[in-house]
Amino acid sequence: MELTVHLFGPAREAAGAGRVTVPVEVATARGVLDALAAAYPRLAPVLPRARVAVNHAYAEASDAVAPGDEVAVIPPVGGG
Repeated sequence: MELTVHLFGPAREAAGAGRVTVPVEVATARGVLDALAAAYPRLAPVLPRARVAVNHAYAEASDAVAPGDEVAVIPPVGGG
C-alpha cells in the first residue's frame, strides 16, 4: 500500500518536502518509519526520536495504519 506522510521540523528538512508518498509493506506505525528510512536515507537519523501520529493521535509502533489514514511524523518537541 502507498501512504502519504506529513513531515515536520527536522524530518521535513531531511526529506526536502513537507509531504511524501511511500510504499509501506507492513501496515503499522513502525512499518511507516521503516518505509521512510528506506525511501529517504537522509531521514534515517531523525526517525528514531520521532513519533508517528495516525489520524491526529500518537500511535504505538504496532498500531495499524490503513489506506486513507492521515499519517504524520512528529519530531521531538523541546521547550523551556
